[in-house]
Amino acid sequence: MSDAVPPRPTHPPKRPRRLRPVGWYRGRSLRSRLSMLTAAAVAIAIALSALACWFLVRDRLYEQVHSNLTEADSLFVGPSRRENSFTCDSTPAAALAAARRSPDGIPLRPLKWDIELIAPDGSACFQDGDAHAIRTEPGDLAAIGGHTAGFRDGEYADGTAAVVRVVPIDVRLPNQTIKQYVALVALPIENVQNSLNNLALILLGVVGVGTVGAGFIGRLVARSALKPVDDLTGVVEHIARTEEVGTTIPVHGSDEIARLATSFNSMSTALANSRERQTRLIADAGHELRTPLTSLRTNVDLLIRSDDTGRALPPATRAKMLANMKAQMQELTLLIGDLLQLSRPDSPKPGQNLSVLALHEITHRAVDRARLRGPGLTFELAVEPWYVHGDGPALERAVINLLDNAVKYSPSGGTVEVALRAGRLTVRDHGPGIPAEELPYVFDRFWRSPSSRQLPGSGLGLSIVAQAVRDSGGEVALGPAADGAPGALATLRLPGQPDRPDTDGAQGQD
Repeated sequence: MSDAVPPRPTHPPKRPRRLRPVGWYRGRSLRSRLSMLTAAAVAIAIALSALACWFLVRDRLYEQVHSNLTEADSLFVGPSRRENSFTCDSTPAAALAAARRSPDGIPLRPLKWDIELIAPDGSACFQDGDAHAIRTEPGDLAAIGGHTAGFRDGEYADGTAAVVRVVPIDVRLPNQTIKQYVALVALPIENVQNSLNNLALILLGVVGVGTVGAGFIGRLVARSALKPVDDLTGVVEHIARTEEVGTTIPVHGSDEIARLATSFNSMSTALANSRERQTRLIADAGHELRTPLTSLRTNVDLLIRSDDTGRALPPATRAKMLANMKAQMQELTLLIGDLLQLSRPDSPKPGQNLSVLALHEITHRAVDRARLRGPGLTFELAVEPWYVHGDGPALERAVINLLDNAVKYSPSGGTVEVALRAGRLTVRDHGPGIPAEELPYVFDRFWRSPSSRQLPGSGLGLSIVAQAVRDSGGEVALGPAADGAPGALATLRLPGQPDRPDTDGAQGQD
């Protein structure tokens, strides 16, 4: 057996994968691309106009040539006859030589047309004068006996280009016989071709100059058109570099660029307002957290110092301190919960945590909790069924906050009136009421009336109410009692219907 190793099958080498090069056009700036597009559009328009102009002029010039050739038909109109101004012979060369001969020595006159008559037997006739031989084609004799004249591109015997008109005619000879000929009427078109060539050069120059001019004009147009974009880019770069949101750019006109600038200004202003609200919220939260944290730290320090020094605090004092610490922890817990509630987006996503809710049931549950917080108060209820579409926990907390506000400001043994009719929930207390100058601020975050700063609370309750009601498409207001008596009246309106809808997605109208 042979130890030779069989050759491995060979495969054609793999072709290297070609990477698609990045187009030079895409790598250019928007201004350069706009300039090139403008220049290209203008150049194409000029080129098409020049091409159309050249064809129109060419057709017009050849139309004039054809018209001039058609005028020669008058030489052959009338009864069949032989024109005395033609010289004939058995061969074209002999006929041409005889037609050019001037027996009296007078110079030969120039002819308007060059006319040659040819017959099937090879004889030819030329008009007397400075005639020129026309190169015939095989199809010319086929016109004998016909009645239709036509044009064709041809040339003279010396190679000069010409337009030839082929006309079949009958000639009466001296012996009264009729002989059929084909008349070739020709005009040189060298001047026409030279005119067209010169026109083409002129139009090419116009196209070139127009393209260069279009490039400069396109650059100017692009610079002017993109000036607002440059301003917008500068503002965006400035904001990215300095983080100074709220910067705007001037808006001129109402075109797409102006709309873009207006949208950017709106976005920049919204970002600035959002940052301002965030900064104010953080500052207010820090201010509100500082007081309970300071009190907690003081009490903890006292307890630690008492244990370190071995001097125990009196049991009553220690119990009071622990009770205060518990109350402060509850206040911190409530404040943090309110902050988490307010940290949600102002506008929830469509369908997120939304369902059909029975507002009257929410109101009953809130009143039950309010009775626990105000055991000495009287609650008068007049609640009718009303179904709304919203976020259940948020709306329930909003109603609870309204009742808590009424409980907090109601005098001992007072009355809180709660009514729900046709989607309008009212909570009326008989407390001191709200001064008119403080009404615009009651729903602001962390705002508290100067006369109630000694009462517990974070100043976030009514802000949570406003946000929850706004997210559900409703309205809330707080003002003095309608009858002029002491107290405040909170009004909450939500769209809905008195009967429960068939599906959770249904929603009635207020």
